[in-house]
Amino acid sequence: MSKSGDEAILIFGDGTQFEGNICGAIPESGVATGEVVFNTSMSGYQEIISDPSYAGQIITFTSTQIGNYGTTDSDNEAKKPFCNGVVIRDLARNYSNWRANATLESYLNRHSIPGISNVDTRALTRFIRNNGALPAAFGTDEIKVKQAAVLAKGTDDCNLAKVVSTKEPYFSGGTSSPFKVVAFDFGIKSSILDHLTSRGCYVEVVPWDTSAEDVLARNPHGVFLSNGPGDPGAVENADVQVAKMIGEIPIFGICLGHQILGRALDGETYKLEFGHHGGNHPVQNKKDGSIQITSQNHNYVVDASSITGAKITHVNLNDGTVEGLEMPDGITFSVQHHPEASPGPNESAIIFDNFIASMEKFGKGRK
Repeated sequence: MSKSGDEAILIFGDGTQFEGNICGAIPESGVATGEVVFNTSMSGYQEIISDPSYAGQIITFTSTQIGNYGTTDSDNEAKKPFCNGVVIRDLARNYSNWRANATLESYLNRHSIPGISNVDTRALTRFIRNNGALPAAFGTDEIKVKQAAVLAKGTDDCNLAKVVSTKEPYFSGGTSSPFKVVAFDFGIKSSILDHLTSRGCYVEVVPWDTSAEDVLARNPHGVFLSNGPGDPGAVENADVQVAKMIGEIPIFGICLGHQILGRALDGETYKLEFGHHGGNHPVQNKKDGSIQITSQNHNYVVDASSITGAKITHVNLNDGTVEGLEMPDGITFSVQHHPEASPGPNESAIIFDNFIASMEKFGKGRK
C-alpha cells in the first residue's frame, strides 16, 4: 500500500515521464488519470482546486511552493473539488496564516484528491505548451501508470456540466432582495453567488438541463449562465434553451456560460492548445480601450469569425481570442474570464454591476 512521500511517476500517452513523490489521497486503483493543464496563479490554490471548472483535469501549479498558507473551508468555491489531481513542485508541510485551520495535504486527503509533488513543473509546463493539454496518469506503480496513461482520456466531447451541476434547485440571498435571478449551474462558484447576492439578487440555482420554459415560468428579472468545465458543444441542448430566452430577458454568461451563449447565437467553439488558466491574462475592453488583468480557467473559446449577430466586446491580448460578447439589445452579454476574482484580480467585477443595470433597463423583470 502506497503512502505519502513514496516515489511516484507521471506518464503521458506518448511515454513522456516526470518523476516525483505521491501526496494527498491515494486512489483505490493506485493510479490517477486526467487531462493535464497548468495554472499560472501565484496564490489561491484552494480556490483553484475547488473550482468545478477543473472537473476531469489534473492541475499543474507553476508557482513553486504550494500550501504555505494552509486551507480554510471559507475559501472553497464548491461543496467539494472535482479535479482529478494536482501536480506540485514544493508542497509545504507546514502553514502560516491566521485564517487557516488545516494543511493543504490534509485538505487533499479529506476530499480524496490525489497529488504528486517534487515534480519539475517548469519542464512539465513547457511540455504542455509544446504539446497541448493531454491526458496522463500518475501513481507509484510504474507498470500500472504506463497502462493507465495509454487509456487515459481528456475532456473532449464530455458533458462535465452534468457531473458538477446541482441535482435540485436551491436559493442564495435574501427573499426581500430587489432582483430575482435564475442561475444555470454548469459548475457555478460560490464567489459568483456572493457577487450577485451582495448586489441585491435573490438567486435560484437550477440544474444545467433546466428548460427555457421552466426558467421563464419563474418570472425572474434576469438569467445567469455560470462557469463550468469541459467542452461547451457536449452540454446537450443548453445552447438551444438559451437561444429561446435571448431577447426575452436579460442574460449574463461567464466562461462556459459565455461559450454556450456564443453557440446559442449560432457561433462555433473550438479548443485551445493548452487553454487559459491563471490570474494574469490581459483583456482589452473594446468599448473604451481599457485593459484589465483577469482570472481565467478554460480550454475552449468562441470562434470570432463565426459571430455575426453580436458584437465582440472584449479580446485576449495574448492571443486575440474572444473574451466578451454583447447583443444589440444591450441586455444579453457575456465574458470569457472570471470577473469574481476568486482567485485573481478584481478589475472586472464591474461586469456584475452591468448585469444589475441591464435588469433595471428591462424594467425590473417580467410582469
